[in-house]
This record gives sequence, structure tokens and C-alpha cells, in this order.
Amino acid sequence: MANGHPGEPLILDRGAAMARDDAIRPEGTAPGSPGGSVPDHPDRPASGVPAGRPPTGAGTAEPSGPGNVPGDVPGDTPRRIVLVAMSALLMGMLLAALDQTIVSTALPTIVSDLGGLNHLSWVVTAYLLASTAATPLWGKLGDQYGRKRLFQTAIVIFLIGSALCGIAQNMGELIVFRALQGLGGGGLMVLSMAIVGDIVPPRDRGRYQGLFGAVFGASSVLGPLLGGLFVDHLSWRWVFYINLPIGVVALGVIAAVLHIPVHRTKHTIDYAGTAAIAAVATCLVLVASLGGTTWPWASWQIVVLAVAGVVLLALFVAIERRAAEPVLPLRLFRLRAFTLCSVIGFIVGFAMFGAMTYLPTFLQVVHGISPTLSGVHMLPMVLGMLISSTGSGQIVSRTGRYKVFPVLGTGITIGGLYFLHTLDEFTGTWTMSAAFFVFGFGLGLVMQVLVLVVQNAVGYADLGVATSGATFFRSIGASFGVAIFGTVFSSELRTQLTGALAGRALPPGLTPQALQSDPHTVAALPPAVRGAVLHSYAVAITDVFLYAMPVAAVAFALAWFLREQPLRASVTAPDVSETYASNPVERSSRDEVARALSWLGTREGRRGLYRRITELAGLDLHPAASWLLLRINRYGSAAPQLLGERTDVPPEVVYQASAELEIAHLVRREGLVLVLTDAGREVAGRLVDVRTSVLAELLGDWWDPKRARDDLHGLLRELSGQLCGDDSDRPMPRQAPPRRAAATT
Repeated sequence: MANGHPGEPLILDRGAAMARDDAIRPEGTAPGSPGGSVPDHPDRPASGVPAGRPPTGAGTAEPSGPGNVPGDVPGDTPRRIVLVAMSALLMGMLLAALDQTIVSTALPTIVSDLGGLNHLSWVVTAYLLASTAATPLWGKLGDQYGRKRLFQTAIVIFLIGSALCGIAQNMGELIVFRALQGLGGGGLMVLSMAIVGDIVPPRDRGRYQGLFGAVFGASSVLGPLLGGLFVDHLSWRWVFYINLPIGVVALGVIAAVLHIPVHRTKHTIDYAGTAAIAAVATCLVLVASLGGTTWPWASWQIVVLAVAGVVLLALFVAIERRAAEPVLPLRLFRLRAFTLCSVIGFIVGFAMFGAMTYLPTFLQVVHGISPTLSGVHMLPMVLGMLISSTGSGQIVSRTGRYKVFPVLGTGITIGGLYFLHTLDEFTGTWTMSAAFFVFGFGLGLVMQVLVLVVQNAVGYADLGVATSGATFFRSIGASFGVAIFGTVFSSELRTQLTGALAGRALPPGLTPQALQSDPHTVAALPPAVRGAVLHSYAVAITDVFLYAMPVAAVAFALAWFLREQPLRASVTAPDVSETYASNPVERSSRDEVARALSWLGTREGRRGLYRRITELAGLDLHPAASWLLLRINRYGSAAPQLLGERTDVPPEVVYQASAELEIAHLVRREGLVLVLTDAGREVAGRLVDVRTSVLAELLGDWWDPKRARDDLHGLLRELSGQLCGDDSDRPMPRQAPPRRAAATT
């Protein structure tokens, strides 16, 4: 008999199997429960039950890197601990993601309270510049000194900045404290996603990082609403105070449950290059925001800032040419796709964050909408971005065609900017919502595809830095957009108010300067004057979008020069953090490939993967039998009576597959569990090899089996073992009739 119990008949149906299991279950154990000898984990035998030899293939790969010891492999952490730790990481990510959107609807009230409408843009720009500059440093320092401690440090810096923002007494203080908050926010973004790789095995990273995508989506929708609610019912200061309880809880959970091995990776950190590019961006943004407003364009202050920016840019280029690990490798600019996508991404960030900063002011001041409702009115723009970016990504992944989306998206963005320019104080709600939606829809068509194009154009060695570089330019574009929108708005508002108030008497205590610095003073004007002032605000804000149209036209023209090349399958699964976040992404090439293959490999498990690898391996097995064999190989053992209850594979299919493997002498029973025989280990190894080759196909020309690439080869072997035999896999349709057991050699 081909089973582990001589003299017993082979069990081929579920009812007989359950009867046999109940007959040998310890006394007092409920039927259908695991009893005392079946493990809590469905694939791991309990103490005292032999587990057989260790599995073959990637599942047994030792961790790589200096300082690793057995047990450091991600995935050894109990799932309960992982989920608790993930909740803390998500809270950290929520702090940074929410802070990008929650402030926008509170800005009109903030400037009314603190004064200085002409400095409104710097409340946003200071945060963006600081977080953009700090992100690469946090990533490298985390690799070198351990991520847990640095993540806690980033939270503390962010919370200190939040508390100080909440007690700021003037715009100067608020701007400085926002920069401090941005330094911590950059670390929250990059380190929270990096820690996922420390506590979650590669097979699950795509699934867990999908939660971070949900956080970005939720913050895009909830941020403006929450900002308005705090302003209406508490105070604008609670926009910052709300971070404190969330951050304290995250700190406590991380300290208590997050225990990760320190894998130190030595880096030659490009401090000089980071400081130089931050200084360049700061000088140029100061020129854009102060020129023509605070100081004339020809003033010595603006000239000095402009010259300093150019000199620092030349210094940055010289530093990057000699840096061992440059923050932005100059060789990337030799690639046409990278250069074009960087410029287009810069313009997308320019338009998106500029609009998100000033549209709430238009709604609250010109239309008299409350801060809360202004957040509601912003939703069409957010929904337009989410719908088009998700839809375009799906179409690209199915068709491999992508050039149409940057062209179409930039064209629609130009139309959306013109639509926004036509708005005034008399425009109805539905018309405004349509304008917001069209503008957001155009941006969304471009955002995700640009990352795909860059990743598809570079080699494996440059994948990480190219992704970081492309998102870096989008972040810098956001800083410039907010600053330049602010300059145009302030200049236009001063001109419009001067014309509107000429020859008109103002109530005592009100001056044109007061109306320009505090928009809430408009409500104190008599009706005859108020209408003219509201029109001035409407024209000043909507003219900003008119001036942005030529900039968007540059992106439209450049999009036509993108060359459409065949897409690697592994670049059709961009991370949401690469699409929506204002911070640049800091991730190694290996981590980027692991994330993409994890997501794609998990999806493959539901689309005929086991039938395919069984055929390629030349085996006469049902796909469900291959699934079960690889699951046993992955965990060392499996209890069929539990698998039927705990996985997506129907119980009758599990029992039929186990019977087929027993007949073929590929597994044997030891107690209530199945373990591999020597023949089973050999067959499982063949399946793992085939699975590895199937994964390698997704990499396109990044994978060359003739060249020794230990990094990629080790990753593929690891993923091959971990992505097989998953709970959510479907090795056969649920309604398909079970196949008769058949032996194989």
C-alpha cells in the first residue's frame, strides 16, 4: 500500500479520510479539529511528529549578507507580531501621507490668523523641500545603522515639528517648523516601506505593501476633509496636533513588538551631493517665490540667489561625477527616456501640488465655502487622479502600450488648466466639480506611466536609482509649482486689488494691504466693495492656471518624443508610493524587483500557473497535486484535513491530490501529516526550477542565465519556493471535476 500506515486501505475520499482522522484523534478532541498531534500551522507538524527533511529549493535558502544568523530570514516572525508591527508602520506612513493633504484646506485660515498671504506657499514648500532632500539620507542611513532606531528617530523629529507648528505665533516660525517636520516626514516614508522587507518574506511584500497604497489613497481623500473639520470645529492648530497621539502610539508599538535583525550594508553616503542639490533647489525656489513680490526681479538679493543657484548646480555636477554612490547618477541623463520622464514628472508635480494648494483658497474666499466643504469640493480632482492612474496602469499591463497615456494625459491637463482658468465667483458647483475632475483625470493618466517608462528603459543595476531619480524630479517640481503659483497669485492679487479699490472708500481699519494679507477681512467689506474684491481674488487665483498652461504644453510636446518599447512584465506593477507620494522613492534594485515579482507571482498563482509548470517539468500530475507537493516542500509537511479548511483549494481536491501523491510514492504519511519522500524531493526540485525560469521570464533582458548574477539568481530561487503552495492559490477551478490519481516517475 502506498501510504504511511501499512495494512490500511488508501483513502481517496474526504468522508473516509475524516472518519479515519477522527478514529485516531485524541480523546476529548472535537471531530474536525486538529487534535493534539496536528500543528497550529496547517503545514508544520506539532512537537513529536516527525517533519521529514528540510524542503528543497529556495525555501531553505539561508539569509544573505554579513551578520546574518539562522532565524533572521523574514517570515520567521509570527504573523500576529507582523500584523501588529505593520499597524505601527502604517500609522507612521499615515502621518507623512496625511500631512501632504490635510494642510491645504487649513491654509486660508492659517494665513488669516498669522498674517502673510504672500508667504502661504512656503508653508507647503518648506515641508516638500526638506522631505525631498532628507529621503535619500534616511534610506542609506537605515541600511547602514539599522532601520528600527532611525524610524523611531524620524517619528520623534516629525512629532517635535508637529508640536512646534501647532504653537507657532507667526508665519516665519511656522515655515521653519514645517521644514523640521519635513525632515522627519522623509524618514517616515522611506523607512516604513524598507522595514516591511525586514519582517515580511518576499512572497508577501506585494500584498502588505498594497496596504501602504490604501493609506495613500485614503489620505488623498480624507486629508482635505479632516483639515476642514479641524478648522471648523476645533482650530487649525489641530491639523498638526492630531499627529501627536498617532505618533506616540506608533512609537510604543514599535518599541514593544518590532524586533528586526540589523543587516548592516556599508554605504559611502553622498552627503555633499545631497547638501548641494538641496541648496540648489532652495536658492531657485527662493528666486521664484520672492522675485517680483518681496524684492524686485532686478534687485541684488534676487541676482545673488540666482547666481548662487547656478554655482551650486555646477558644484553638484562636479560632486556627482566623483561620488562613489551619487544621490543622482549623471549617467542616467544619457538615457532619453529618463531625461524626458524627469522633465514631464517635474511638470506634473508642478501642476498638481500648485493646484492643490490654491484651489481651497479659491473655494473658501471667493465662494465663501467652509473649510470642511472645500475639502468635499476637492474630491472630484482626487477621484479623477485615482480612476485614471489605476485604469491606465491596468491597460498598460494588459496591452504593453504606454506612449498614448503621457500624450493624452498632458493634453487633458492643459484643457483642465484652461477649464480652471474660466472659473469665477459666479461658477456653479457642478461646473467647478467638472473642472476639478478633468484636471485630476489628466494628471492621473501621466503619473503612473512615467515610472513604468523609466523602469523599462534602464538596466537592472540602475533600477533603484532611476526610480528614485524620476520621483525626485516630481518632488522638486511640486516645490517649484507651489512657489511659482504663489508668486503669480501675490503679484496678480496686488494688481487686481489696486484697480478694484481705486476711488473706493474702505471701512476704518481696512487697507488694501490688509485685504491682501488676510483674506477673511473681505467679509467685513460693504457689499458694493466686497464684490469687486472677490472678483480680484477670483482673477488672481484663476490666472495662475493660465500661466501654468505653457509649462504643461512643454510636457505635452516632450511626451511625443517618448519611444514605445516592449515592456518587461516586471515593470507593469508600480508601487502606489511611486505614483502619488510627494517624496522620492528610495529603494534598491533588488527590493524593487522583489516587490514587483511578489505581486505578479501571487497573481500568477490564480491563473493556471500550476498547470503550466507541471507541463514544463514533464510530470504526469494534476495541477492540484503539484500545488500540494510544493506546499509540503515549502513548509516541510502538510495536514490535508486542515488544508481543505484553511485554503482556497476545495477540500475534495486537496484529498484527491494527497491520494495521487501517495500512490506515486512522492509523499508518505507520518501521523496525520504528509512529508516528502526522496522521490518527492526530486520532483519538487524540478518544479521549483521550472517556477524559477517562469519568474525569470518576467525580468526580460535583466535576466541572463549565462552571466553570474548571484543577486538576481538568489532572489529568484527564494521567491520560487515562497510563491508556491500559497493559501490563496487556485491550482484548478472550483467546479472542475477531480482527476483520478495517476502515478508518475
